[in-house]
Amino acid sequence: MPASSSSSLPPFDPADPLGIDDLLEPEDLAVRDTVRAWAADRVLPHIAEWYENGELPGIRDLARELGSIGALGMSLTGYGCAGASAVQYGLACLELEAADSGIRSLVSVQGSLAMYAIHRFGSEEHKQRWLPAMAAGEVIGCFGLTEPDHGSDPAALRTHAKRDGGDWVLNGRKMWITNGSVAGVAVVWARTEDGIRGFVVPTDAPGFSAPEIKHKWSLRASVTSELVLDDVRLPADAVLPEVTGLRGPLSCLSHARYGIVWGAMGAARASFEAAVEYAKSREQFGRPIGGFQLTQAKLADMAVELHKGILLAHHLGRRMDAGRLRPEQVSFGKLNNVREAIEICRTARTILGANGISLEYPVMRHATNLESVLTYEGTVEMHQLVLGKALTGLDAFR
Repeated sequence: MPASSSSSLPPFDPADPLGIDDLLEPEDLAVRDTVRAWAADRVLPHIAEWYENGELPGIRDLARELGSIGALGMSLTGYGCAGASAVQYGLACLELEAADSGIRSLVSVQGSLAMYAIHRFGSEEHKQRWLPAMAAGEVIGCFGLTEPDHGSDPAALRTHAKRDGGDWVLNGRKMWITNGSVAGVAVVWARTEDGIRGFVVPTDAPGFSAPEIKHKWSLRASVTSELVLDDVRLPADAVLPEVTGLRGPLSCLSHARYGIVWGAMGAARASFEAAVEYAKSREQFGRPIGGFQLTQAKLADMAVELHKGILLAHHLGRRMDAGRLRPEQVSFGKLNNVREAIEICRTARTILGANGISLEYPVMRHATNLESVLTYEGTVEMHQLVLGKALTGLDAFR
């Protein structure tokens, strides 16, 4: 078949050099545009100040607004959730993280961890009580798995729940918990005599506290907390009835990691776009630095990795929508996309020179945020070992 003449081809779009938008349905584009417009209106004008001050003021108002556009638990069905596709959820994560990783983390923890756990493993009473309010953003949720001494090895967690008559009594500590200090409900994983179980814990329960973690140099516009459980007494039906063992929390983490695959590309896109605009306007030696070969080489390499990453995220989304996405494939995406996103941000910083460290531009903020994203929901090393085991059949974890 003869090749098309250049005159019959669509124009080259620097914002979409691979034509990935052609793979999206009108409904997908509508979701993306809605979230992008919300972030541009409610986050971008304020995010540098929030980040500099290390706060996320009005988080409850932001949560309700996110609920009103269907962004909370959006890939879940029923109970007030939007029932969106995995690709649509991914596009929302990309746009939210293009504003700031902290905003995407708020949404990920709410929907992919706390709500997902209740939706998949909770009782009908749990679902009816919590999910509609969480989908609307009226109640914020958090997810307690990581502990001060146990992150990559959740099987060794120390938080425990013991039966006392008809009740459960929980004791332990959780660390690095997004949304913890503002949550109305926590999904807490604890060791029991029957194995690891999940518990739905109202945060007003006596003995529960969530002191906020300060002095962060990453995810500064995000609420991060410790969870403290001192003899927290819960009724027998507080336990998630549909799962026992690590399969519960790990399946939640896989869902959250999928959102990160998309989200990291949002941070990378924002930094790349800042670098392109800067390179076209910043003059040195009598002309824009974007006209120099070394700068163009950097921009070309950044564009290649950015859009390869978006294409990978889209592919994984279609597999999730088809019910064919494996956890190893999510590890593939999380490992590649976060790692490449950080490199894009660092390269963008070199193009901006000294201005790259200023909060007048988004680059350093995204770069420091991604250092947290690189670690949470599985470190680089853990995802390498997941893939290594899948490739060789040999378990190198222990």
